[in-house]
Amino acid sequence: MAPSGFILLDKVAGETSFKALFPLKRVFSTKRVGHAGTLDLRASGLIIAATGRATRLLPYVEAKDKCYTFRLHLGYETDTLEWDGDVVEQDESCHPGAEGYTTLGTESLSGSYPLCGDRIQAIDRAALEAILPQFTGDIDQVPPRYCAVKIDGRRASDWAERGKDFEMKPRRIHIESLRVVGEGGITEGCSGKEFATFDIECVCSKGTYVRALGRDIARALGTCGCVSQIRRHRIGKVSVESAVRGEDLTREHLKSVEQVLDFPVVKLDADQMAVIRKGNWIPWREPVEGAEKQQGRGDDCERLVFAADVNGNVQAVCRYEPGRICPKIYLGEDE
Repeated sequence: MAPSGFILLDKVAGETSFKALFPLKRVFSTKRVGHAGTLDLRASGLIIAATGRATRLLPYVEAKDKCYTFRLHLGYETDTLEWDGDVVEQDESCHPGAEGYTTLGTESLSGSYPLCGDRIQAIDRAALEAILPQFTGDIDQVPPRYCAVKIDGRRASDWAERGKDFEMKPRRIHIESLRVVGEGGITEGCSGKEFATFDIECVCSKGTYVRALGRDIARALGTCGCVSQIRRHRIGKVSVESAVRGEDLTREHLKSVEQVLDFPVVKLDADQMAVIRKGNWIPWREPVEGAEKQQGRGDDCERLVFAADVNGNVQAVCRYEPGRICPKIYLGEDE
């Protein structure tokens, strides 16, 4: 049986998330691999992959919040919402030298924002920072047309490449924080003309599209925009600084499940573990410190814990309820 656990990969830009898993199959001699949270082709950064029975825990990894940085290009929008796509809108009025050109600062920000072309104004850092609070908390986001969301059984990107007309419905996401971390950076290969760039850090929920976020921020500023240099730095408590490039992967990089997921650990004796392994619950009178609600709301909430044997080896994910522990996912080897 292939070893079971997590692998932290640092995906390079230009590589698909699927291709990034190839080294796992070779190093661990298994086809039973998976990953949580696909990254766009041109994005880089952390992918948490799994082998063996740990693949069953990937939905819990994917549900964790994520931290990205990206570069926002103001002044043009492309079909893919990336810096090098086909230009679908170009804002000429915001470039220095345009007739009536002025700078838009925070003193100009009030009410709604008409198209930049109607006002002939540029945008500074203060103006950007003033509107970012509009995009924090629970918001509705329309995904990009080029994405993996299924429309009539096919990915939206497949329909977009075929020129099919379709509607992308908004989805509820959560943005924990947004902050500007730099400005004026240069990205090679831009297909349109930008008048400003800003580097932004975003902490967000599952299902957030950074490309769509850049599009919507630009529109709130009264212009158009796209993004480049998307990089995922963190998933839950795990940082890309702990990750490895695929070409450097060895079996020693395998992480135990409790190194990635922060469920509390309870130790069971051999008899208790045997009951859990058979799919039955055991009585548990002691409180479990740190048991957190992982999913659902109200009465549907679950408090998940790792069940470890007497040697401290995690064997199962269980649901903790006052008075008992119930098996949910068995991770150990079969007898």
